[in-house]
Amino acid sequence: MKLILRGHHLLCLKGFQGYGYDERFTNNMIDVNEKRRQIDTQISLTDTHDDICKSCPNLKNNLCESELQNERIVNMDREVLKKFDISKEHNSVELFEKIDEIFNTKESVSKICFECMWHEKCLFYQKLSNNR
Repeated sequence: MKLILRGHHLLCLKGFQGYGYDERFTNNMIDVNEKRRQIDTQISLTDTHDDICKSCPNLKNNLCESELQNERIVNMDREVLKKFDISKEHNSVELFEKIDEIFNTKESVSKICFECMWHEKCLFYQKLSNNR
C-alpha cells in the first residue's frame, strides 16, 4: 500500500483522536491513520496536498485555504521534511519510529505545531508538553 503525506501531517497523524473539519475529513483521517500503521505501507513525502488534504474542505485549487495560509502550511511541512530524504519512499512503521526519535520535545515542534488550531486537542503535542 502507498500513501502520499505532507511533512506536518506526519505529526498530525501521531496526535489524531477523531476531531476534524467535517465528517468526510475525519473519516479519511481515520482511514489514512489505519493504513500508515500497516507494516507494508510505503510513504512518499511532499510539501503539497496529499492523501489527507484530498478530503479537506479548505483545499481550493490545490492550495490550503489561501496563498498566505498555504505558505504557512508549506513552511510547517518543510520543518519536518528537512529531517528526511524526500527523494525516496519510506516504510511507514520505520518512518513513524523516526518521528518519535526526532520530535520528542515541545521545543522540537515549536515551529511546526505552536500555531496549529488543533494543538490543544492533539495527543502528540500534549505528550510532548510533558517531556520538557
